[in-house]
Amino acid sequence: MAKRKTHLLIIDPQNDFCDLPAAWCPELPRGGRATPALPVPGSHQDLLRVAQLIERAGPAISNISITLDSHQRLDIAHPLFWQTADGGAVNPFTLISLEDVRTGRFTPRLPGSARERALAYLEALERQGRYQHMVWPVHCEIGSWGQNVHAEVRAAYNAWEERCLGSVSKVTKGTNPWTEHYSAIQAEVPDPSDPDTGLNTALVAELKQADLLLIAGEAGSHCVKATTEHLVLQLSPEEARRLVLLTDCMSPVSGFEASFEAFVADMGARGVALKTATQVEQDLREMANAGIR
Repeated sequence: MAKRKTHLLIIDPQNDFCDLPAAWCPELPRGGRATPALPVPGSHQDLLRVAQLIERAGPAISNISITLDSHQRLDIAHPLFWQTADGGAVNPFTLISLEDVRTGRFTPRLPGSARERALAYLEALERQGRYQHMVWPVHCEIGSWGQNVHAEVRAAYNAWEERCLGSVSKVTKGTNPWTEHYSAIQAEVPDPSDPDTGLNTALVAELKQADLLLIAGEAGSHCVKATTEHLVLQLSPEEARRLVLLTDCMSPVSGFEASFEAFVADMGARGVALKTATQVEQDLREMANAGIR
């Protein structure tokens, strides 16, 4: 009997998204401790449950993929990119609309064609109606502690790699500073000059091979939501029923709880299973006992 392919997809399990206890944050050379840039309430416990699932059910997991938000400091979704009409700073968690830029309320700091490019981006984003453009705190800056994977998740998947003699697949997203890239499947507004922002056909093809695809990570209201929605668009109804959202292994950004709840309800209506990590662990154990490998 062919081995059942169970694939665990962990979306952005990175320090900057985790509400980590102070003891988990390293001391800085100039004093103080590193702090997560965009901590999602409940995320630390979410990821401890993910790590526990890998530790307990690892032999039944065929593949693990991790997506990694990876940004430049100067990014259209970071404060440094923008200024107010009088040249002032733009604070994190500021919403910027197409009309705001048209009227000059906010404008890019970059000279030249940056304003026209930002206008085109915002127009395309608003036409889709998926998200309003948000200025986030600088987060998951490439090379930073905040970009690193939650320590317990990394320890768990390292042990899985050693036991299985396999490698966890790492999927980088967000390096293009001109478009928001919540989803690991494609950017919100793909950049025609950058293939990495378009549909990630290789990732979709890999995920389609799974008999059971488990999805966890942060944040449930943004990167988990966007990735899952984009993925489902590439799947048949039958393939979508192979997906499982680990509902106790993801949490929304504060203020976006309703969006997260609507997403979970919509996925359930599309045939995606909604289960806890404990339920999935039990399912995998029962399948193993029944000889379904």
